[in-house]
Amino acid sequence: MCLVSERLVVCALGDSITAGSPGWDPDPRVRARMSEPDPASQFEHWAAMDDPRLEFRNCGVYGERTDEIARRLEASATGADVLIVQGGINDIAQGRPVEPAADSLRAMVRRGRALGLTILLADVLPWNNGYPGAEPPIRRLNELIHDLARDENVVPLSFHATLEDPGRPGRMREQWTSDGDHPSIEGYRRLGELAFRLPMRLAREFD
Repeated sequence: MCLVSERLVVCALGDSITAGSPGWDPDPRVRARMSEPDPASQFEHWAAMDDPRLEFRNCGVYGERTDEIARRLEASATGADVLIVQGGINDIAQGRPVEPAADSLRAMVRRGRALGLTILLADVLPWNNGYPGAEPPIRRLNELIHDLARDENVVPLSFHATLEDPGRPGRMREQWTSDGDHPSIEGYRRLGELAFRLPMRLAREFD
């Protein structure tokens, strides 16, 4: 499965980070409420530009927790070759413990594997508007995500490290966030070109 020469359908399943907020949303009803929707406000856009063999299916929904994302997995992933699992920040934003969020992510990884999909698992971005209170649970959830990726033998997408400001740990660099919650177009470009490229190649080697 997933030979390099094949065209690959990639299902990106997650929350508003996958959807492309605040500049894009896969739902045309949501885009109709945006003043100037821009498809470049998606990491999927930049990953596809970098590798035209990839056909992305954006299945991001604003505001969803991991348990809500999990309910959409099978319908979203039908016919896909690759599944990106992303989520967790809304669990934290709603004051929920991170361990059940990690459990939901693990269940999605295992269900995707059972469906025969190549799995990539994203960690949680820094949250400028939630700093400093949200930083400890984000760090803890990311530890669990990377443990999970190792245990389940899936390739992690290091979203957090890609956008974290080295001079301001726990926050995205200002030019990489549009609103303190989501990446800017430049931030999404970095996620698509830097955080996604090498892990995708590694995932192909694993399968």
